[in-house]
Amino acid sequence: MCTLALLAVGGSLISAGGALMQGQQQQQMANMQAKAYEQQAQADAQASAFEQAQERKKQDLLQAQARAQVGASGVAATGSPTEVMAANAAQNQLDLKAIQYGSQLRQNSLQTQADISRYSGKQAKTASIFQAGGNIFGGMKSIQFGNSAFSPNASAAIIGARGGYVGLY
Repeated sequence: MCTLALLAVGGSLISAGGALMQGQQQQQMANMQAKAYEQQAQADAQASAFEQAQERKKQDLLQAQARAQVGASGVAATGSPTEVMAANAAQNQLDLKAIQYGSQLRQNSLQTQADISRYSGKQAKTASIFQAGGNIFGGMKSIQFGNSAFSPNASAAIIGARGGYVGLY
């Protein structure tokens, strides 16, 4: 009986250890995924900064061309031409803000995904602890101290009619 009890306890401990390892691995994978989301957010911020710089250069070039055309046409740089250039400058600022806003939305979404991934990993680890505890408790529950864990019929078949071990064949 002692050997069977040890096997039951050993099996429960191995099962519990497996559950804990699985939870730990799930948490590590979730943390790696979270880090990947954060890296994507950082890359998006860098790409947005580059896109804004390119847009700013393009806008500066267009503004310079507009001023040159106004100067070449002989029209004074007051009144309508000035208003048009001011309106263009305002629109250019809006375009830059739109690029920045879109990037910030993507970064926030990626950060939220990273947070969710980390939370899922913590939940998996916690669940594995409860599963391991359940496995150990289940293994201990199957052991009966003082009596055989087998049914009376199985015990009689193993022990035999004369009290010696005959086994199950």
